Order: sequence, then structure tokens, then C-alpha cells
Amino acid sequence: MNNKRPNAGVWIDHREAIIVVPTETGEETKHIQSKVEKQLRRSGEPDHGPFEAQEVPADDSREREYTGHLARYYDEIVSYLRKAGDILILGPGEAKGELQKRLEKRPDDKHTIVLETADKMTEPQLVALVRHRFHRDPARLP
Repeated sequence: MNNKRPNAGVWIDHREAIIVVPTETGEETKHIQSKVEKQLRRSGEPDHGPFEAQEVPADDSREREYTGHLARYYDEIVSYLRKAGDILILGPGEAKGELQKRLEKRPDDKHTIVLETADKMTEPQLVALVRHRFHRDPARLP
């Protein structure tokens, strides 16, 4: 039995993560939604009429809420990747680096992490890329 930890690929932005773990018989995929709005809306903002400042949460409380949502999002991804070996993290913006930092905070989990910038990908595109990246040719192994 092979005790090697499976590798994983993740495409991530602040709204969604797609995780792919290649297996001998195919792959496992997992979609995780962040439930974070990129542009935070002011809950008291009226559709029309005068704007009342006291109805709007302070910017710092909205920022704390946003940061809290992202923290829970990253924690869910990290828990799914806990048993992964090498991890390829792809994405268009800051989320990939933020996830890398979150993964590196866990000293008990040793991963080789590679970051690459990538535009939005479909699940089949991500599966193909991850399979290609982590493909091991059995004929070439000693």
C-alpha cells in the first residue's frame, strides 16, 4: 500500500475554490463557496430617499465581517487539504497568496506549495492541468 499523501490542485478567488485531488481511478473534486460579497453593501442603504448615516455600519465593522467570512472560507479549504502532499494553487488575484499563508500557519502539515496566476478555469480545465502537473510516468520510476 502506498503511504504517500495525494497531491492537490486548487483554483481560488475570494468567491469560490475548486479543489482537485487526482486518484488512481479518476479524481475527487470539491467546490467551496465563500459567501463573501466583493463590494460590501451597506445594510441600511435606502433604494431612494435621504441617506441616514446611523443606519450604515461603520467601515471597520464591515471590514471585520468581510475578514471573518474569508477566514472561515480559508479554514474550510485548509481542512480539506490537510492530508494533501504537494499543492498547486491557481487563481487570478490575492486569494492564492492568502491561502498559502493560511496553509503555512499549520506547522504540523508539511506541504510543497506552488502558486501560479491563472484566469477563471472550468472544472475540466483544472482537472486536466492538475493531472498533467502531478502525472508520474510509471515506466520512468526506478
